[in-house]
Amino acid sequence: MNRKHIQKARRTAGPAVATEHLPGAAELRRIADRILRLSDADETEVWMDAGADALTRFANNTIHQNLAEKFLTISVRTVFDGRTARATTNKTDEDSLRHVLAASAALARSQPRNPDLLSMPGPQKYPKVSRYFEETAAATPHDRACVVSGIVNQCAKAGQTAAGTFSTGAVRSILANSRGLFAGYQQTKAEFSITVMGGAGSGWAKENSPSITELWPERTAARARAKCSASAQASELPPGRYTVILEPAAALDLLGFLSYDFSATAVADQRSCFNKRLGRKIFGSNITLWDDVCHPLQLGVPYDGEGMPRRKVPLIDRGTPRNLVYSRAAAKKAGVKPTGHGMLLPNEWGETPVNLVFAGGKSSLEEMIAGSERAILVTRTWYIREVDPYEKIVTGMTRDGTFLIENGQFGGAIRNFRFNQSLLELLASVEAMGPAVRSTGEESFDMVIPAMRVKNFRFTEVTKF
Repeated sequence: MNRKHIQKARRTAGPAVATEHLPGAAELRRIADRILRLSDADETEVWMDAGADALTRFANNTIHQNLAEKFLTISVRTVFDGRTARATTNKTDEDSLRHVLAASAALARSQPRNPDLLSMPGPQKYPKVSRYFEETAAATPHDRACVVSGIVNQCAKAGQTAAGTFSTGAVRSILANSRGLFAGYQQTKAEFSITVMGGAGSGWAKENSPSITELWPERTAARARAKCSASAQASELPPGRYTVILEPAAALDLLGFLSYDFSATAVADQRSCFNKRLGRKIFGSNITLWDDVCHPLQLGVPYDGEGMPRRKVPLIDRGTPRNLVYSRAAAKKAGVKPTGHGMLLPNEWGETPVNLVFAGGKSSLEEMIAGSERAILVTRTWYIREVDPYEKIVTGMTRDGTFLIENGQFGGAIRNFRFNQSLLELLASVEAMGPAVRSTGEESFDMVIPAMRVKNFRFTEVTKF
């Protein structure tokens, strides 16, 4: 979508409903300051999210639902003599603020003392990121409906049936504590997802961006429509080990399962697949991964749940897992600096990287296909579950566009497979990669990741659909 398209649509539409009258940063800070002044705890922390989300939902080639909601979450953590707890509310009146503070205090006083609990951090300096776009925040139902109606009309004319969502939203967040720390962030996000069905075929595509002007729903829908048409007559292949070409969304939904394994707490608790593997080359030399909130294709707050600035952390260097991410408590135990990946306290998970970036390659998807004697192209994976956390074996299924590649050409659609695949083995078997792109998958987990051609991927059975 471009600005001209949006402006034309708005000449006949009213203002955005979802983002009207959102509390500004000054108002959120006033509420946080009021809570901090009311508290008699040893230390007090306030995390606030205020935002609006709007969604246009369509199915059977018809827009059937438009939703819009505003939200406000005020989360208060108090500390009394090494005991801590958190309580939340969505109300801003004086009585509600006093009540949530009292609830947090009562819960904290009833907790066992935590000898590893650290004092809250003081003021910090944060990296600057700019991810708020007024065009996205001001998007109207009419904006989304104009785009969706054009797409579903095209599907209907082609004898296809489309379903999906087009959403836009904005959020403002602040984190403040009684030691003088204050952090603020605002972000917008637009997302389009579509599944197209026709006969026995189906296709899917999804994209998102902080700027609606950088979202191209028509192009995204065209990919899904093409996959649907191409998969209408699917043949069946026997299960076994095949070379696969994973499109970015398929790779993301698989490799996202590795994120918690880079947690220093997980390694200390002996529940990471990187226990006894750090510093050893276990992947291919073409595998490099890092976490970077400032990457231009990433989203998210530049500070963690404790208020520490998120640092760029190299995780895998040319096949060797090198580093972990650390909360303040995990860093103190390890004698290192925190990396800014802690979660809201209290929690049992510790920390996790949330801005993963893979180094890509130079092979386009078309070149990977052309260079494959025999392979299976996978558009999407879903219903993924972890089978073995230490060997990182996951199971799941392909869907919405699974194709045979023979002698560098499409050999037709094939029935979907169930797989049982070690992610450690997968990253040791990557033959080629495309450029890294911003991608989003089944659970809206975002990552910067390339398409990958992987040898010896293990399919265990053909699915019934």
